[in-house]
Amino acid sequence: MKKLKLQNEVFKMFVANYKEWLDILGYAETTVYNLPNHLQEFFYYLEQNNIKTIHQITTKIIKEYYQELKQRANERQSGSLSKSYLNKHQQALKKFSDYLKQHNAQSRLSVHLKSEKQPTEEKLNILTQNEIKELFEATGLSHSEPRFRLRDKAILTILYSCGLRRNEAVHLDLSDIYFDKERVFVRKGKNYKERFIPINRKNAEILEDYIYEGRPEFYQSNLSEALFVNKNGTRMQGMSFANRLKVIVEATNNKNIVEKHITLHILRHSIATHLLQKEVPLESIKTFLGHTSLESTQIYTHLLKLIENE
Repeated sequence: MKKLKLQNEVFKMFVANYKEWLDILGYAETTVYNLPNHLQEFFYYLEQNNIKTIHQITTKIIKEYYQELKQRANERQSGSLSKSYLNKHQQALKKFSDYLKQHNAQSRLSVHLKSEKQPTEEKLNILTQNEIKELFEATGLSHSEPRFRLRDKAILTILYSCGLRRNEAVHLDLSDIYFDKERVFVRKGKNYKERFIPINRKNAEILEDYIYEGRPEFYQSNLSEALFVNKNGTRMQGMSFANRLKVIVEATNNKNIVEKHITLHILRHSIATHLLQKEVPLESIKTFLGHTSLESTQIYTHLLKLIENE
């Protein structure tokens, strides 16, 4: 179904904040993309029925919306929407209910819908500091060629130590690394602000080793402005970063790490949690991560409690 435009500014705000919340929690990219879209469909339904606020939503309204969904024809295939797709709509509403609870919203959403089949719940995985150390050590075994090993280590430094989003790492240029100021410049993107990220001497040395020893060994790398280049000398893309992380994880030969199904975002998620464990002020973490609001960063305090209670 094509994306529906909302008119209600409050609903728009909820969709945007919900998406950021899912992103911060480390859910898969498809989940971060799809669930807010499903929530937007629900809000569109509310607008069409002249419902303007969250506290007007009743269990009856949710069930009526869901029944309408079940009767909707699948635009891509003949017949109705798949059970899996319907479950994703349920998940979107249930997760939104969790979002409201965690943010102490005055309004609550009671979602009492029976799953079409038992959905697989995504487990949030956070790497321990020892596991991060193992990943860095594994870059020494991640490839037979030194240039790739140096690049792998630099990738971990940017994604974990600097906490960059995948898209931010993809668009880094050589000129964005300020060794004299020990800073990495992250330029403005669609959903985030430009900022400077501090790097310590150890991380600076890892980047220097890659830039001055590893990177020149890649074909025609001198013709590219990109910090991270592939074997053809062109800018590495997101999937290439994900593939290299998978290789690094496997190189640890640690079953516990492998079974965590680590994603690029979990590296960013892990550094934020580790900073909080070290009692770094939330405001500083907010700036470090490039969050637009402190409310987004406060999610980590909730997650830290979950970790400590495990």
